[in-house]
Amino acid sequence: MALASHHALLLGSVAASALFLGAVPALAQTGGSGGPAASAEAVAAEVQADEIIVLGSRPIAESEEAALRFQRESISLVSVVAADAIGRLPDQNIAQAISRLPGVSIQRDQGQARYVNIRGLPLNWTTLSFDGIQIVSPEGRDARFDSIPSALASKIVVEKAITPELTGETIAGNINVITRSPFDYAGSHVQAKGGVGYVDLGGGIELEGSLVASNRWETGIGNVGVLFSGSYYSREMRTDNFEIDWEVVEQDKRPGGDERVWPREIENKFYRLTRRNWSLAGRLEWEPSAGHRLFGSSTYTIFMDDEYRDNYRLDTDDQQNSAATVAALAQPCAGPIPNPLPPATTGYADICIGNTPFVGTVYGIDFDARFRETSYRQSVFINTIGGDHDFDGWRLSWRGNYTQSKDDRSQPFLLTYTQPGFGSNGTGAVNRTTVDYDLSDRKNQQFQIFRTLRSPTGVLSKGDRVMRFDMLPHSLNSITSLDAVDTTNAYTGRVTLARDTQLLGNTELRFGLQFDRRSKEAVEKQLALSGAANLTAAGIPLSLNDLLGLGEQYRGKLPLGYSFIHFNEATANSFLERAQARASYNPLLGNTYRVTEEVWSGWAMAITRPDWGSIVYGVRVENVANTGEAFAQIGSSFRPVSSESSDTNIFPSVHVNWDLADDRKLRLSFTTGAARPDYTVLRPSFVVNDANEVITGGNPFAKPEKSWGLDAYYEWYLMPRGIVSAGVFYKNTKDTLFESTTVFGSDIINNVPPPRDRSGYVFTTTVNGGKGWLVGFEGNFQAQLSNFVGDDPWWSGFGLQTNLTVVTSQATTPEGDKIRFPGASDFTVNVGPYYEKYGFSARLSYQYRTYFLSELGGPDTGGDIYWDNDAELDFSMRYAFNRNLEVYFDAANILNGAGIRWAGEQARTLEYEKFGRRFTGGFRLTM
Repeated sequence: MALASHHALLLGSVAASALFLGAVPALAQTGGSGGPAASAEAVAAEVQADEIIVLGSRPIAESEEAALRFQRESISLVSVVAADAIGRLPDQNIAQAISRLPGVSIQRDQGQARYVNIRGLPLNWTTLSFDGIQIVSPEGRDARFDSIPSALASKIVVEKAITPELTGETIAGNINVITRSPFDYAGSHVQAKGGVGYVDLGGGIELEGSLVASNRWETGIGNVGVLFSGSYYSREMRTDNFEIDWEVVEQDKRPGGDERVWPREIENKFYRLTRRNWSLAGRLEWEPSAGHRLFGSSTYTIFMDDEYRDNYRLDTDDQQNSAATVAALAQPCAGPIPNPLPPATTGYADICIGNTPFVGTVYGIDFDARFRETSYRQSVFINTIGGDHDFDGWRLSWRGNYTQSKDDRSQPFLLTYTQPGFGSNGTGAVNRTTVDYDLSDRKNQQFQIFRTLRSPTGVLSKGDRVMRFDMLPHSLNSITSLDAVDTTNAYTGRVTLARDTQLLGNTELRFGLQFDRRSKEAVEKQLALSGAANLTAAGIPLSLNDLLGLGEQYRGKLPLGYSFIHFNEATANSFLERAQARASYNPLLGNTYRVTEEVWSGWAMAITRPDWGSIVYGVRVENVANTGEAFAQIGSSFRPVSSESSDTNIFPSVHVNWDLADDRKLRLSFTTGAARPDYTVLRPSFVVNDANEVITGGNPFAKPEKSWGLDAYYEWYLMPRGIVSAGVFYKNTKDTLFESTTVFGSDIINNVPPPRDRSGYVFTTTVNGGKGWLVGFEGNFQAQLSNFVGDDPWWSGFGLQTNLTVVTSQATTPEGDKIRFPGASDFTVNVGPYYEKYGFSARLSYQYRTYFLSELGGPDTGGDIYWDNDAELDFSMRYAFNRNLEVYFDAANILNGAGIRWAGEQARTLEYEKFGRRFTGGFRLTM
């Protein structure tokens, strides 16, 4: 039976159609770790044998079936998103695409999915791979997924319980992006997508497009296939933002002072930004004969973030160290509150005048402005050659890969405008700002600004209200420009050998050897020009109004206590050009380093298949050698420093897959892993203060974070499509990394001039903590009414995809404190009802996760930092006119909830930011 290419409205591929039937067994058994392993002939034979054609009339349901078939046939615990499920909702990147899977939760940046937590474990414990080859993210081991468009993937496999074929640094799980192959399609295939949208906050435009072109030929030298794909996405947006930095004020000696947490900075950050993401991919495959396949592929993807930021900051604590303030805060209140404001003080942290941490007035402080442009670029360039060969029962697979990841963190300019100084005894305060603040509503920061009056005795008071920021006196204080690029070059070579044997009845043996070399180099240069004399000599005007002229009006929706005009970016760039003519870029040696790791890995594993299922068992051994080169700063001088270390780890694992019935499976797993410290941690960069015997910087002595884990899952596959599953998981950890203070304990910088023994200095860095654990539950339900009533009734098109993850955890800090794991929400819920029939498809997706720890804090932050509860609602609708053309409409961030961080307790908002709803419509064309 011949298949026409237009049959592929759902997955657009013969391989995907075969996957419904359990074809491509080698790929399914490895969870995709080796890349496509079944030949085109085998796939086509499976399709013909079962007489199944995917017509694309029910794409959500049918792609769900494809994903579940892959999951069911896997030899380990996985969750899967099939290609055409990506795009049914506004899934621009990989993080958003997998966010609806059980056990997966995401972290966002300015409303866009960026990082992934698997089952509540830290970000750096999740690894990323393309077609089974581990990829180092541009940021390092914190794999970042917003730089990877979902259009690249044919499917995405979340591997939660790893086998010896996967890297040992996978603790939480591995996200394997399986890219498209020309042998996915029966012949010539072209698929295009185009759309345009609108962002309601600020009126930005959203554009998206993608193209896939593929063909394959029968030739005299075998089957040859070629595929090219590309994608483009852009979004113009603005954000509404307020931020408050908190602290316990050391100078507050009054009763309860060590428990009061004050707002040391109150600020707004208004972003005007354009985010773009584009990708190009190509793949050439050749099957010279049955059982042999060779391929070469290249993928390039880049995420571009161009931002203009207006940052207005009330520096409420700018006089807390003055003699008058220190003396005032050391005295008890004189009689009933409020007391008069003491001379030459601002009232910050002064409960005696009636101020509280949430409501009060602060006098004569600096209300400054910082205007910044950023041009962030995150790119990944992946190049792989490989082959799969069958030699009379022996199966050989080999891969060679070169990947370059770049993280360009450049900031073309930062202009800082400040108000005049406070002056002796507050004489300059009359040119500064007085503010009434009310922070009692954690979702609505309120403050009003006034001029400042001063009495002859130095007592400050409130003057006339000021309605516009530019009515206050400001002058340019400095201009800086940062050129910062991190580049990681990674090389991988891998060989795997497998053979079926009669050992223990039916056992497949697999052996592998792999070498990885990764080198990350960070280089920073900065231009800095400050002071009125230098700026004036460069021809840069000092008045704020020179920068704001012809600027845009604010288009946001925050109820501000003042008005402002966005800075003019053309004027700011002209200031930069004048500064560049006057000053040069100098290397920032304290942030310059190179860290290299070489990893030799070997593994042996077996898959024994008794009548009741399979047992997968084996061991992986990894030897890691690290070297680092950086600088130690002592005073104003920098000296080169190098470090080296090595480590060998053994990672056993066992997986039992018990087929309780044809449609029911029990999975039991034991796994081990060790997440290596990130490159920024391993850098031997140090700042040394010999006078105080203190060192800060990286930690090349940090050890890997180790764990072992257990999983027990029950899966009931509903026919013809659907699943009910439940499982529990446990991780036992040690040596978890935290920011802390310890003793340096090394002589590697003793000879740095002036030479001395620095091994006993106090060292503030990232250090290993104690033991920890995490235990959780996953429940998952996916089904549609057609399972129970057949396909005839109109209401059989209704379906539901929903899951719940419950996690509790405990980690031990280096100080012995017990905390939850960073990134671990107690509950994560996904609910996705849909309807799909007669060419029409609609789906809602609701995601909710409870608050989670972001980072440890202290008195200078107001406590540990948390991300607040987050709820997201998206909607997607599409209609297929025929097998070739469909139109779609997507609505994202319908609830328009804010991203909120808080410090210590939920009442202390650290950051509040809203991004607006997004609406997109377009078409998809398949030929």
